[in-house]
Amino acid sequence: MLNFEVDIFAREIIKPSSPQIKGMKPFKLTFFDQLTPATNVTNILFYSISGTSFTPAVILHQLKTSLSETLNILYPFAGRIKDNMFIDSFDEGVPFVSAQAGCRLSEFLKHHEVKSLNKLLPCPPFSKELKNEVVPLLCQATIFACGGIAIGFGGSHKLIDGQTYFNLCNVWRTICRGSHYRDVGFHGLAEGSKVFPPLNEVPENYLSTMENLWFQGSHNYITKRFTFDAKSITELRAIAKGELEATPSRVQALSGFIWKHFMAATRTMSASSKPSIAVQAVNLRPRMNLPLLHKSIGNLFWFASCAADIADETSTELFELVKLMRESVEAFDDEYLNSLQGEQGFEATGDLINQLETLFSHEKPDMLAFSSWCDLRLYEFDFGWGKPQWVAPFGEVASDFRNLIVFLPTKCGKGIEAWTTLDERRMFLLEKDAEFLKFASPTPRFSSL
Repeated sequence: MLNFEVDIFAREIIKPSSPQIKGMKPFKLTFFDQLTPATNVTNILFYSISGTSFTPAVILHQLKTSLSETLNILYPFAGRIKDNMFIDSFDEGVPFVSAQAGCRLSEFLKHHEVKSLNKLLPCPPFSKELKNEVVPLLCQATIFACGGIAIGFGGSHKLIDGQTYFNLCNVWRTICRGSHYRDVGFHGLAEGSKVFPPLNEVPENYLSTMENLWFQGSHNYITKRFTFDAKSITELRAIAKGELEATPSRVQALSGFIWKHFMAATRTMSASSKPSIAVQAVNLRPRMNLPLLHKSIGNLFWFASCAADIADETSTELFELVKLMRESVEAFDDEYLNSLQGEQGFEATGDLINQLETLFSHEKPDMLAFSSWCDLRLYEFDFGWGKPQWVAPFGEVASDFRNLIVFLPTKCGKGIEAWTTLDERRMFLLEKDAEFLKFASPTPRFSSL
């Protein structure tokens, strides 16, 4: 077992280089930002550095200088989120930690302990934030003994969703590679809050219901990583097609497959007849004819949900589950998307929250959430010293964060990693599920050099 240690040798605050940012007007949150619990989302990019010109000192200087210029464009990341309404104080800056790892990157990537990844992050992943003022972004750069580097990001989910994270990294790496921030075209930063404006006061039951969707009290939730190779994915897509007209996508097939075995574990645990709910995060940007939304920052996703009868094994056939999940996403049509916009959006969104509140209060269903990062092109983030050797979304999440599956592509793009957070009993049963393990490889080593 690798004895992995990380020593922090510097803590700094990176501020926008332009003094004009200090006088910017407060940046409004979207209605979806307001509903999102204050928790930290994370990501880690690993780079194997080759070439004598990229010394640790040079890399750290480039990262910090280019981040300072990036904050001239994406200035909300330098502020503080206040009163669940807006961001201001843009001269507060981004906390930046510099650290040293005691081993080579190749040694670290040969092991598979998810918990060790937390040492490369500037904040605990998916932990509750209870402060009135929330920091939108934190960074940590960890230099390995070989000169390789891990760039760890942590940020408040009050502002950051997958596309927002991509926008941040894309601008940052463009500037780090030599572009001046004034030459980086970036428009529509606040478009999301225009289309989905914030409420002056969000009902408390909305906030508590959304927190219940994410957190479930202390149930000793743990995180494991399963990898599906290209062959397994192809076979599962064929099985999942069943009686469907169109072959499911890779993510659809894997989502249905994991949901099926999640329910099988639940049946083994108890004779409960509670419904099983699958919740999928749906990115609204590509579904709306509003190009500026693609560069808007903030949470521009909403949830598609569907239910299955856990006691009826016929209805839990893979193709039936995939059909349910696909139909729930297809419901995000033009009519529904229009109903979410503007002041009328509060009513449409509230309807779903009220439905969830009723479920939580009466049936207390088993719930499994899915989020796919497969389209974010994370392996394209070249800051000037090559593309990432590996990408990790988080380490071990908070013990009260409920069931979640996050999909990431493997480096070659042909496989998919399923980062799986479940309570201990279900995770134990999943790891003993022979049918599940026919397709999923458990706890593989992180990567290889």
